[in-house]
Amino acid sequence: MSAPRQSPPVVAHPAAERRRQQVLGDYGLDDRAADPAFDDIVRLAVIACDMPGAAVSVIDRTRQWFKAQVGLDVTELPRGESPCELTINQRGVLEIDDFSELTVQPDLRLHGVPVRYYAGVPLLSSEGHVLGTLCVLDTRSRGLSAVQREALELLGRQTQHLLELRKHVIEQRGQLAERDAVARRSEAEVADLSRRNEQLEYHARHDPLTGLLNRAALDHLRASPRAMSRLDAAPYALLLVDVDHFKQVNDRHGHLLGDRALRTVADAVRGVLRDGDVAVRYGGEEILVVLPGTRLDGAMEVGERIRQAVARAPLPFPLTVSVGAASGEPGIDVPEAVFERADQALYRAKAAGRDRLVADDTLRF
Repeated sequence: MSAPRQSPPVVAHPAAERRRQQVLGDYGLDDRAADPAFDDIVRLAVIACDMPGAAVSVIDRTRQWFKAQVGLDVTELPRGESPCELTINQRGVLEIDDFSELTVQPDLRLHGVPVRYYAGVPLLSSEGHVLGTLCVLDTRSRGLSAVQREALELLGRQTQHLLELRKHVIEQRGQLAERDAVARRSEAEVADLSRRNEQLEYHARHDPLTGLLNRAALDHLRASPRAMSRLDAAPYALLLVDVDHFKQVNDRHGHLLGDRALRTVADAVRGVLRDGDVAVRYGGEEILVVLPGTRLDGAMEVGERIRQAVARAPLPFPLTVSVGAASGEPGIDVPEAVFERADQALYRAKAAGRDRLVADDTLRF
């Protein structure tokens, strides 16, 4: 092997080699995917240097592999047999006049004929780390002219530009992916906050045991002109449903079954509600049902269905409810007065023996 025509090779420090490998990873080079831009570079190298073979090689931890090549019979070499290993430890063009003079002779062939001549230029990262080489090869011993040497160096710089462009694209994709990830996280956080707010609002306005509206929700509806306008537009009715002997249920069967009894009554009420009807857990065992657009006879049908559903409920003890009903006319009755009449009807239902529905019989002129 003749001496290199540039400065002699320098063995890389282990720390520098580790950093070189880290930088190499930033370029996302893949030995499985063809790249027409690098293919064009090696074809130009063959033409410019009048050589039968050329390659863009990458030196990783254990091997030299070819990102693009013309004429070579192999796609990679063990790093210990790589002539490019000499090139990456120096600057400028390295020429090897005759492979037969190398201590370790690489098994490189061009169309089946052993390679004898090699000329390579290192490919540098923007930080100055060597990623690989652009090299030309021949089956006979020869040399580069000054013009060919300059052409190889120019093509080497163009290859470096391609590598930097690739790295830039990867970085841009990474930044776009990160921005997309941040946007998705932000959207998820906003959606989660919205869900939490909805949950807080739901829990603030619903009874946790029965799932019905609570007194706070009723107050909100009474303060809402839009909600109250429904009672001003058409006849409406109110039902007051009260669990009979609820204290005895708790005393005899315990609070867990008492809670189950309340949920059973709430389910019976929910089972008869139409869109626009409202059910509120008004007291401990009392439920208010608001039926817009409903006259007294319709409310009595609804109340009776509730009473019968509770009586048929599969509980380990008998359970009944008493129901009071009253109706209101828009422009004549205020809701508070209708509620009072429904409450009086409920009182009469309980006084008459419970487990029954009583309608308001107040005469209004």
